[in-house]
Amino acid sequence: MSEEKRSKILKAKKMNRCLGCISCMLACARTVYQDYSPGKSAIKIRSSGGLQGKFVADICRGCQEPSCVPVCPTQSLMTRAGGGLKYNSEKCIGCKRCIEACEVHAIGFDESSRRPILCIQCGICVKSCPHQVLSMEERNQC
Repeated sequence: MSEEKRSKILKAKKMNRCLGCISCMLACARTVYQDYSPGKSAIKIRSSGGLQGKFVADICRGCQEPSCVPVCPTQSLMTRAGGGLKYNSEKCIGCKRCIEACEVHAIGFDESSRRPILCIQCGICVKSCPHQVLSMEERNQC
């Protein structure tokens, strides 16, 4: 994978276009987690609530120093160049420490496999969004 690709992170800047079709969630669950349930997606689309509620995307922010990495006792999580995570499922023991440590609550848990549901910044959700709500963008180096 090229360095340029690694430096991109998921953004949801155009949520006003979101219709709640959950195509992004289904694409993530199907492609990354080999499941057809939107509950097994690393991206979560939900309503902000109320009659005038809009849709909100709960996504990994691609932290440059993720708080979930140092709490992993088996080093199954590592920091990815450009931000976000690399995940080694073979090392994971399902302790859920990463879930508790995530500052934006973007990590889910799959009870059947006893593994976290993590965004790996692959961009499959971006490609499946019919309204260009999501994008993969280079991180500002400020």
